Amino acid sequence: MLKGKKIVLGITGSIAAYKACLIIRLLVKSGAEVQVVITPAGKEFITPITLSALTHKPVVSEFFSQRDGTWHSHVDLGLWADAMLIAPCTASTLGKMAHGVADNMLVTTYLSMKAPVFIAPAMDLDMYAHPSTQQNIKILSGYGCHFIEPGSGFLASGLEGKGRMEEPERIVEELDKFFTGQSAINDLQGKRILITAGPTHEKIDPVRFIGNYSSGKMGFALAEECFRRGAEVTLIAGPVNMSCSSGIHRIDVESCMEMCDAAVKAFPQQDAAILCAAVADFKPSEQSATKIKREKGDLLIRLQPNPDIAATLGSQKASHQVLVGFALETNDETANAQKKLEKKNLDFIVLNSLRNEGTCFKSDDNQISIITRSEKKDFSKKPKQAVAKDIINELSQLI
Repeated sequence: MLKGKKIVLGITGSIAAYKACLIIRLLVKSGAEVQVVITPAGKEFITPITLSALTHKPVVSEFFSQRDGTWHSHVDLGLWADAMLIAPCTASTLGKMAHGVADNMLVTTYLSMKAPVFIAPAMDLDMYAHPSTQQNIKILSGYGCHFIEPGSGFLASGLEGKGRMEEPERIVEELDKFFTGQSAINDLQGKRILITAGPTHEKIDPVRFIGNYSSGKMGFALAEECFRRGAEVTLIAGPVNMSCSSGIHRIDVESCMEMCDAAVKAFPQQDAAILCAAVADFKPSEQSATKIKREKGDLLIRLQPNPDIAATLGSQKASHQVLVGFALETNDETANAQKKLEKKNLDFIVLNSLRNEGTCFKSDDNQISIITRSEKKDFSKKPKQAVAKDIINELSQLI
């Protein structure tokens, strides 16, 4: 799908700049037209002559091409391109892009770009992990930039393997995937979607709680996928150590009651809700105001039911709204999921099973079945970002 596409390739001052030659060769071989824009620091690592020979176009670096007043129009480049790819992208350039510091041709081109922007970071891990770099990534993700990083495709949580630039073949593969599915990339534009994610913690005393092993990864992947496809996303997150794109409206809660209150308040304004959180079914009837001390005898904690968020929203659902639930089962999986589907007035339910090793809690992978009132669709084990795409593809047919 890259044939005939016009790609602006931005190159910055990184040792990985030599890999830009491989990216150009792969793009050109795929039928794309490539225009290089390079920073002054980038030219310290690779010469414009080499790049020009590969693209058959003059390399753009400075604002003015000659002393006679001839200048390069970053606005024209922004209108010309089908996509902009910045590879490699240094921490310095990330910061300039995030804060609009237009002191070179590459950043001004980015600020004028009307097409999708892809970024392949390249720096050492300490620089990548620094809070300022992570904040810049969040800002740019909120602006709609797509990050291509080792082992994850588009931006994912965690730092393992990050920092170094992804290999050229994978970068070009991600561009190709984008254009292959471009017709559906904004299929949720203008839609409002509510998502719950993570566990809830139900206090026993000031230092102890009842909870579960949910990491929030599946719910956050769903939020990012909806946001990427143009939706206005409200994410109600339990206590998890995860970040999300700054354009997502995030509400942090701790208990089931707090999550329920936030969901009930937000739901009437939504087109759909996806209830992915692993909510505690019970909470202590009483919470001690002080730490409970160890005693010789047994400790009895009496539990009472928490509100059923899915059933509550199901009873309030309007005819135009879509409600999606999750079921985590250990036995009689399909039968139990179908009962929840009917009882809670869901449009479809996503079934997980603890029998599938390496999935569910804390894992980066998942294996699901989607159950509607008329059919069951089984999916293979895959990364949760890919699972999120399968789920949102199903949702997009109903919303």
